Amino acid sequence: MLSPNRLQVELHPSNLESLLPEGHHARLVWSYVEQQNLKGMYDSIKARQGGAGRSAIAPEILFALWLYATIDHIGNARELARLTLAHDAYRWICGGVQVNYHTLSDFRVDHGAALDDLLTDNVAALMDVGVVKLKRAAQDGVRVRASAGAASFRREDKLNEHLKTAREHVQALKLQTETDPGERSRKQAAARIRAAREREERVQAALNCMPEIKEIKLRQGKKAEDARASSTDAEATVMKMGDGGFRPAYNAQFATDCDSQVIIGVDIVSIGSDMGQLAPMVEQVQKRCECTPEEWLVDGGYTKHEQIDAVSDKTTVYAPVPEAKKTKNTRTDGDDKADEIIDKHAPKASDSAEVAAWRARMATDEAKEIYKLRASVAECVNAQARNRGLVLLPVRGKAKVKCVALLFALAHNLMRMAKLAPQLLGIGTGTSAIPTMTG
Repeated sequence: MLSPNRLQVELHPSNLESLLPEGHHARLVWSYVEQQNLKGMYDSIKARQGGAGRSAIAPEILFALWLYATIDHIGNARELARLTLAHDAYRWICGGVQVNYHTLSDFRVDHGAALDDLLTDNVAALMDVGVVKLKRAAQDGVRVRASAGAASFRREDKLNEHLKTAREHVQALKLQTETDPGERSRKQAAARIRAAREREERVQAALNCMPEIKEIKLRQGKKAEDARASSTDAEATVMKMGDGGFRPAYNAQFATDCDSQVIIGVDIVSIGSDMGQLAPMVEQVQKRCECTPEEWLVDGGYTKHEQIDAVSDKTTVYAPVPEAKKTKNTRTDGDDKADEIIDKHAPKASDSAEVAAWRARMATDEAKEIYKLRASVAECVNAQARNRGLVLLPVRGKAKVKCVALLFALAHNLMRMAKLAPQLLGIGTGTSAIPTMTG
């Protein structure tokens, strides 16, 4: 009988290029990355006179790793670093370059402007070949759980107490290190001081956000004393989630071209409501694409009259009109006539011309058919973002959260590009040879 001997050492000579078959998504990602202008990422590692240091990892490698990880539903820097040693696709992207999780984590949040520019370039390339026509766009928000606990929200007086305690802790650690440097290693002491200082900075950031939170409370008709900020993630706010619960979260806004399902706009807000988010997104898309879609589809959460007025000269809004309230019967002749029902599509005395036109437009069958496209586009993009891991944020702060959202948008658009415009990726040629994508 032949029994297995799993302790036998075997040698399998191979190169990284032979590890992946043609058509693998890692090759697709690399084919895209090597064509991008990464000047914004190179500026931070450019050699400068008077400075010294070791050779930096090429931004192409780090960018490709995060793009492929996003497609592969990986959002944790430690897990990604592990995969660069254990998984053939990630090893192929690295090409023998060793990457640690600190480098990966820092890279993801240090290049927000560069990622935004890459999204602009991506949309421009798809517009140039006629894939993105900007005839219609759909906008929707998805609430993503923040990296903060509900118990981290405190009022201003408590935050001041925590700030005082945090500062005293930092000073105590510094004094302890100076008076007894041999108690623990220098590395351990530096790590403890850094952690204490970061704690102090988070509490200070929460206090800095208090004036804005108080103003929001007052606008909502509540007391300013009720304002609370998180000492873990100062810019996160408690929002009502899809399951009906209330948790710290961010509201990720995506604008999508309806014909191609390509994301053309990304924003992150700390307000759970979509009210007031229409005009900023239209302005962002206009700046990014140098034009705006002819029609803009949103749900009822965006229909603030001031917003409709603000975008009326840029696009035509399609959104459901809220149901009109019934008016009580005011007759005094004893007639039990039913309460009068007001036509919600009829213009009101307080309506501007733009709002009145929106009401009348949504009464037509054509507008109702157009509006049906919103769910199939915006909800699909949100669902794909969830499927790719946009459920619990691994970073804190609005700027860093936007970097994560931009990576999701770029990964999403990359897959749409492979489907709709494979010629832009050079599919079928070169080292990263990929056969034509189907299905």
